[in-house]
Amino acid sequence: METMTNPLAEVFGFPINNIGLEANRSRDKKLCPYNNKVPNCTKDKATDPLGVCSIFEERDSPTIICPIRFRQDWIIAEDAANFLFPKKTAWTSLTEVRLKDGNGQAAGNIDVVLVSYDSSGKVLDFGSLEVQAVYISGNIRNPFNEYLKNQTKYQGWEGKNYPRADYLSSSRKRLAPQMIYKGGIFKTWEKKQAVALHKTFYSTLPELPEVSEEEADIAWLLYDLVLDEKNNRFNLSRYKTIYTKFGSALQKITTTNAGQVDDFMRVLQEKLDEHFSNSPPDAPTLQDMLGGTDQ
Repeated sequence: METMTNPLAEVFGFPINNIGLEANRSRDKKLCPYNNKVPNCTKDKATDPLGVCSIFEERDSPTIICPIRFRQDWIIAEDAANFLFPKKTAWTSLTEVRLKDGNGQAAGNIDVVLVSYDSSGKVLDFGSLEVQAVYISGNIRNPFNEYLKNQTKYQGWEGKNYPRADYLSSSRKRLAPQMIYKGGIFKTWEKKQAVALHKTFYSTLPELPEVSEEEADIAWLLYDLVLDEKNNRFNLSRYKTIYTKFGSALQKITTTNAGQVDDFMRVLQEKLDEHFSNSPPDAPTLQDMLGGTDQ
């Protein structure tokens, strides 16, 4: 059994030990304070949302597991626009924009497309902003449900399938395919891209070759959650921006760090030896069964 501990950092936008009026209202009404497409949280199920915004990987250090959580005050859009467009450009953001490839097939939705426009509202330029939260391994709904049963008496969670951040799946199953398919289209169009990540997630990626902001076609916008002790709320905070080229970053993320070929050869030899040692003896021929050869 797991040691009694607590994986829940924020539920419906507030730390779980925040029992103020605003926090209680948000939990009672299942609201999302972070600019979801509707007022309510819709994570996992619209009728029974999994309202966990972030979890604790380490004590007092939350990790964001919901992409909507990054929309607090829309600072991600502001930071992306600063990279995508010249200063004093008029711009706005459009969410969940469908993207098609050259064959007219769906290539997915862009989380946020930032658009610059002139005084008559004509589109001048655009760029993409992808938001990647962290996948979870284990079961986060069980401790979430336990907390909602009695928020003031919740002491933590003890059980199997303890929820943890799955950074490897987040990069290989989500981030890399997004960069290949959707990002590849924007690269062909010679449009800049921004990617918003939690700083802990970025630290698990291979070290990406950095370039100057002027040379870059991707900006990695890294954020952290910082506790406002007075109001007992976590605030999304800019941590760092890293600039890279599209091709070198994609190659680094999608290239596996290969082990030694000799180690794999030893594994194959062990498997082969085991195969031969467990093989059934050669079946006797009819001649053997009849005893000898014909004269």
